[in-house]
This record gives sequence, C-alpha cells and structure tokens, in this order.
Amino acid sequence: MLPIDAAAHSSRWRQRHPCEKAVLGFGLTLLAICLPPWPGAVLVALATLAVLLGPAGVERRRLWRAFRIPLGFCFTGAVPLLFQVGGAEGFVTLAPDGPEHAGQLLLRTSAASLGVLLFAFTTPVSDVLPRLVRAGVPAPVVDVALVMYRISFLLLDAVRRIREAQAARLGLTSRAAAWRSLAGLGATAFVRAFDRAARLQSGLAGRGYDGTLRVLVPRADVSGRFLGATAGLFAGLVTVTLVLERFLP
Repeated sequence: MLPIDAAAHSSRWRQRHPCEKAVLGFGLTLLAICLPPWPGAVLVALATLAVLLGPAGVERRRLWRAFRIPLGFCFTGAVPLLFQVGGAEGFVTLAPDGPEHAGQLLLRTSAASLGVLLFAFTTPVSDVLPRLVRAGVPAPVVDVALVMYRISFLLLDAVRRIREAQAARLGLTSRAAAWRSLAGLGATAFVRAFDRAARLQSGLAGRGYDGTLRVLVPRADVSGRFLGATAGLFAGLVTVTLVLERFLP
C-alpha cells in the first residue's frame, strides 16, 4: 500500500462522509485558482496546511513526501514563464514580467495541490468509488476502476519482490547489470499483469459475476456542522483576501 493510502485509511476523518471532505479539499483548490495569487493563494495554502497538520492529523513527513512531487511539477511549469522566444534582443531572452507571472503561477498551483492532497490524505479510494454509482457514474466504469485500483497494488508488490530478488542475486552491481535487470523487471511485470488479470477473471466467473461488483460501503452521514464550518472558512478566506488586497502592494 502506498503511504498516502495508508495515511487515508488511518486518518482521523476516515469515518466522515467523502462529500464533506470533497467540499473542503476541492473548495480550497477552487479558491486557490480563483483568488488573487497574492495574498489569496498564500492564505489558502496556510489554511490548508493548518487543516492538514491540525484537525486532519497528517504527519509532516508524509505530507512533505507527497507534496514534493506536485511541487516539482509546479516549479517546472513556472520556469518557462521566465523567458520569451523571439524579439529584438535575441531568440531566447528573459521576459519583462516573467518573474511576476512565474511567481503567481507557482503560488496558485502549489496552493491548489495542497487542497487536492487534503482530500487524498483523508479519503481512501475504496470509500469514494462505490459511492460514485449513486452520483450517476455507470456501474461498469466504477467496477473497472475498482479492479484497476486493486491490481495496481498487486503489481507494485510484485515489482518490489522482483527488485529485491535481483538485488540479492547481484543484478545491480554494475550499470550493464542494472539495465539487464531493469529489462527483466519490465518483462516479468508485463507477464504477471496478464496472469493476474486472467486469475481475477476466473475468480469472478467462479463467484457468479453478473457485471456488477457489490461491496460494503461504511455508513456515514453528512455533518451540517462540518459543512457550516467549511463555508465559514471559505468566507473568511475570501474576506481577508479582499481586505488585504487593498493595503498590500
């Protein structure tokens, strides 16, 4: 199991309805995109961090390990805004407003990523997918997503075991050996993926699969108090942003 999935299953908010956490997480993401980067995105990022590390109870180390990957994409997307192609000064030159635009994009995307991580760290995928059928998503689509979610963990475990076996047999002692081991890893994982799929199909057929996977969904009621606090947080962020925008440069 991936660390973010383990954190979601052991989250303090595990018993809360996914709709509540979706409103909070994706609402903060929407605010990060719609509000001015300064100071709106900064306030949204700080509020999201406070919720993640406070009421949600996410560990700082786990949060940083998960956040550094989207943060790298945020930096990668902001760097091209520093330059412009063509013009009288040369083929590639620094853009006049490049640092400002790059900083705004970095603030927006990093704050929005934290909002998505808030939902991911508090809501297991297994709690979300079965409820999508009630929201109007076709059942076969949800079934395929559930199966792929399960197979992905099986394949990750198989890749880990193969990698450990290759290392124990000195398959990583040199660059050439590492490349051969990598090729063997890819071929073995490809074969095992088809084997897992065939075994899964046989198992479902033996259990009378009729086109629908029926799973038990834990009962959870939507909390009006939680949604009210979420709306208050959104209103406070918007108000503080509009007030500070008048006084900050």
